[in-house]
Amino acid sequence: MPLPDLIPKGAIIPSLRVTSKRQLLQELAAKAAELTGRDAQEIFDTLSERERLGSTGAGNGIAIPHGKLPKLDRLVGIFAKLDRAVDFDAIDGQPVDLVFTLLAPEGAGADHLKALSRIARLTRDPGNVEKLRSARDEITLRGLLGQPITSNAA
Repeated sequence: MPLPDLIPKGAIIPSLRVTSKRQLLQELAAKAAELTGRDAQEIFDTLSERERLGSTGAGNGIAIPHGKLPKLDRLVGIFAKLDRAVDFDAIDGQPVDLVFTLLAPEGAGADHLKALSRIARLTRDPGNVEKLRSARDEITLRGLLGQPITSNAA
């Protein structure tokens, strides 16, 4: 499934202002609640619980917070570009400014993993990451997220 199909209209935030990882997860949970009709606190708790297992800060300023929600009927993605990078306990110790959030139904094992893999392939290429950082609006970001992934990066 292409990334734009996972990220519904209104789920790209081109300029999010937050000052901490906690506030970032709260904002993402609130946006996810809007998109799914689920409770924001339940979503926040799911994302926070996953972070307690180990940070989803993947390095190079990118985080991929994710989790599974009971009775969710589809995969839902959110992409946020932060105004200022925040500490996210990333594996490389660098602050995060690009965030892909993925929520999945409890039984979506393979689809969830495929979506995470697609995000990882997109962000592995420094050229793709720089384009995402340079984009200023939702339309441009959606176009970049929808481009075929042809990364040769290791």
